[in-house]
Amino acid sequence: MRFLFLHNNFPAQYRHIIQALAKDPANQVFFVTKAAEPQLPGVTKLIYKPSRDPHNNTHHYLLPLENSVLHGQAVFVLMEKLKKQGFVPDVMCGHSGWGPTLFLKDAFPQTPLMCYFEWFYNMYGSDMDFEKNGVHNIDDMARIRIKNASILVELYSCDRGLSPTNWQKSQFPKEFHDKISVMHDGVDTDYFVPDPGAKLVIPNLDLSGVDEIVTYVARGMEPYRGFPQFMESLVYLQEKRPNCHAVIVGSERVCYGRALPNNQTFKQLMLSKLPNLDLSRIHFTGSLPYNHYLKVIQASSVHVYLTYPFVLSWSAIESMSTGCLVLGSDTQPVHEVITDGENGLLVDFFDPRAVADRISEVLDHPTRMAELRVKARQTVLDRYALKDLLPKQLEMIKGLA
Repeated sequence: MRFLFLHNNFPAQYRHIIQALAKDPANQVFFVTKAAEPQLPGVTKLIYKPSRDPHNNTHHYLLPLENSVLHGQAVFVLMEKLKKQGFVPDVMCGHSGWGPTLFLKDAFPQTPLMCYFEWFYNMYGSDMDFEKNGVHNIDDMARIRIKNASILVELYSCDRGLSPTNWQKSQFPKEFHDKISVMHDGVDTDYFVPDPGAKLVIPNLDLSGVDEIVTYVARGMEPYRGFPQFMESLVYLQEKRPNCHAVIVGSERVCYGRALPNNQTFKQLMLSKLPNLDLSRIHFTGSLPYNHYLKVIQASSVHVYLTYPFVLSWSAIESMSTGCLVLGSDTQPVHEVITDGENGLLVDFFDPRAVADRISEVLDHPTRMAELRVKARQTVLDRYALKDLLPKQLEMIKGLA
């Protein structure tokens, strides 16, 4: 069979799927992307590049749509060239929202298309009004309405949709819900395993002599993942626990939401606002390779995961898989995986003092919290294990073909 996958990045959510398909010599696996690296055995990469960037004079509501169309156009041109060479896929899978899948059903009208629907933008009840208490100007409302334009085209044109969580699916218009199945990408529970008594030693960081380690992981240091609130909680935590260290994994950038003016980062902002922090007990690692990231969460005493009502992070479930005691924000995406007092703890996103208090509670009662760690991993084994979900994902894709 011929499989066509599309994502701006590579391999993104499709890593395990394409590796499994590529092991069968009877399959041909093609991946359309902008990323030249890395390479995976048995996967043929097809690199595309939009013809230009969106024009500066384009109405700002339309900039995301124009960008999507430019990406879709570049992929459409590439597909037409491949058709002339006799290439016709049996099934197509692509990430919605950025444009590469926009015109696939025009290029290959008889080939089924499955779109990965990660997020649909709503003005109320999710991320957009989470911190603003519902107060928005008409620019915000109109911009968000138009931001869904390319996603709506993909919802209409695809044959099947896939969303990783029920919360994320719930954001899409109800009239399309019958088209969208819910299935998580899956976590490698044979890799993300507990290591009782683990000590944290990675390049440039040796905390082997520290007994209280609080961890925080995000792609970027930004409000969407509660970075300002976490930093504020450390002020209270350091006062309560003089031997506690915090390890922060992530890049000094904004991946979701708006950046600060004048190229200031949220790390710079929070350090300037909180001059009394003991920085000798706060360790910024930057982004880490998986083997070092694993050591961080295995050695964690408490893992803090704060998020807007938005896309659920892989790190939350990966941490639970290692038996972390996860202290999560009391927000909708976290409710889907953590029940307070059963397999983790929940806390008010906007209450840094409460975050510090609950961290201290865990550190004071390690034995009492042991059962929550066991149940956290069991939750992942029961519902999010890659070894169970991958065969179902492959079956869904092949069944669509």
